[in-house]
Amino acid sequence: MPSNGKVARFNAMERTVHWMVAISFLYAALTGLAIWSHKLYWLAAVFGGGPTVRGMHPWGGVVFAVALGLIFRNWRSQMGLDADDRVWLAKSHRYAVHDEEGVPESGRFNAGQKMLFWMQSLFAVLLFASGMVLWWPEAAPRTLRLAAVLIHPLAAIGSIGGIIVHIYMGTAAVPGALRAMVRGWVTPAWAASHHAKWYRDVRKN
Repeated sequence: MPSNGKVARFNAMERTVHWMVAISFLYAALTGLAIWSHKLYWLAAVFGGGPTVRGMHPWGGVVFAVALGLIFRNWRSQMGLDADDRVWLAKSHRYAVHDEEGVPESGRFNAGQKMLFWMQSLFAVLLFASGMVLWWPEAAPRTLRLAAVLIHPLAAIGSIGGIIVHIYMGTAAVPGALRAMVRGWVTPAWAASHHAKWYRDVRKN
């Protein structure tokens, strides 16, 4: 319920798990880039040197996969696409430039956030599966190792691209969104503007 000009959006557990995902993803992404390209190997020095990076990168991936699994368990029931979401996606270019004429109202998560959720979940599965093969290559047949060598960096590039968009939308494009994930609340005006359908349900309860 709105209280003192604040609307609760994310509880402490949701925020904690979100930041676990964010930090572990950042670590895995940066150490992975250091291993992947000699031009980015300088990143290894930031994280303790080459041997440390090679040893710890897989564990960063495991933490990311586990934390994302918790988010998947908690939010998957809220991530189904309905008819309004499909219209939202068709008109997402309007939302991106803050011209929301004809763009349907959103529930707790808009269609773009839902698509990111499913996209990142898919990439996480690909990264985890291919990463296990690369971690223990001697236990996998040659064909599987070759597939993993291709799939792992491609899934990483897709996942990093999605996160860059997510960071941009959560900071510069939609001011106030970051506060929700840091402090757990938004203003009534923000809720009514960006997630009107959800805000009406919150007010009823």
